[in-house]
Amino acid sequence: MTTEGAADAGSESDDGDFEEYADLGATTSNAMEIAETSMDRVRRIVPDETLADRIRQKSVHATGDPEFQHLVRFTGTDDSEPVRVGARAVLDEQPIVTDITMVMEGITGRGHDCPVRKAIGNGTELAAETGMTRTAASVLELDKEGVYDGAIAAIGNAPTAALALADCIEDGTRPAVVVATPVGFVKAAESRERLREVCEEHGVPAVTNVGRRGGSGLAAGLTNELVHVASDARDGEVTLAERDP
Repeated sequence: MTTEGAADAGSESDDGDFEEYADLGATTSNAMEIAETSMDRVRRIVPDETLADRIRQKSVHATGDPEFQHLVRFTGTDDSEPVRVGARAVLDEQPIVTDITMVMEGITGRGHDCPVRKAIGNGTELAAETGMTRTAASVLELDKEGVYDGAIAAIGNAPTAALALADCIEDGTRPAVVVATPVGFVKAAESRERLREVCEEHGVPAVTNVGRRGGSGLAAGLTNELVHVASDARDGEVTLAERDP
């Protein structure tokens, strides 16, 4: 794990037992109890039958809104394909690439060995030359380096980053999976809609949402759920080979 902000990610809980834990972000027994209790309550209001349901549950957990489960959208052969593919990418230690620092800092440091990096901070010259946003320029700059091919692309803040990634996919880039929940009143919903359409057209599994809501915490939470599914698959608790009925 290479992301900053995870210095204590490997610290031990009060009882020193991390063989089983309720949440990848919990680092004490009390925190694990809180996380498990919270998820138990979520499971009472969100179905718990498919891998896609786990993403719906996490969206409710991350937003505190039971209705958010109805705003999540999946691109793929079935709703669970982005989760299966994303979990396999985690197991294969593919990069996790976020749009901004806040999303990167929210990615768990446990349960995986994926390199984690952010787009923002790249493409400064391109942004200055063209007038495009820094996040859009950053995505385009990383795409030139082939960073997004096979990666888990997580966008939680910038609609222009989602639009830039859609352009890259149209031009041949193939992330393993896209998680995109940019938030806001300007271009956010439209950027997610365009990204969904492009991913659908080019066979890229994706998790997005409709409406104005979203954000960095949601994107990080959904990406972390891919890590959690991968951990469960590694332990033989779930299978990544089946399609939804």
